[in-house]
Amino acid sequence: MPRVKVIHGPNLNMLGTREPEVYGSKTLTEIDRCIKAEARTLGIEAETFQTNSESAIVDAIQRADYDLLIINPAAYTHTSIAIRDAISAVGKPVIEVHLSNIHKREKFRRHSFIAQVATGQISGFGPEGYLLALRAARGILGGGEKEPCN
Repeated sequence: MPRVKVIHGPNLNMLGTREPEVYGSKTLTEIDRCIKAEARTLGIEAETFQTNSESAIVDAIQRADYDLLIINPAAYTHTSIAIRDAISAVGKPVIEVHLSNIHKREKFRRHSFIAQVATGQISGFGPEGYLLALRAARGILGGGEKEPCN
């Protein structure tokens, strides 16, 4: 069974109460429950992890105990070369997820250090973005439809 690690970055532990007009009203616990349910449906083993610490994110990436990484680096998206370099060093497929559309927000949020080392980016679909990432992961890891539009 393919293994996917989902890393949630800083302040995502505050979901449900933090700026619900931007990030929605679901808590991280509710989102993680949805992620794990969708992963089971897709035949994927999913582990979720949240931290406010950049070094803990780097350590989790470097462990490489997964086949594919889904990461919402949150504010570290725009500042962390260390996370970018860890992703690059491990060489596993990575899907970058953001709850809000970072390209429609403040100018400083529009640049992602992660994008250039990620397989792809999903932005602006709220918690559904994680489920879209899992579906993409299934295709990347094999076992999913290769060309769903045919």
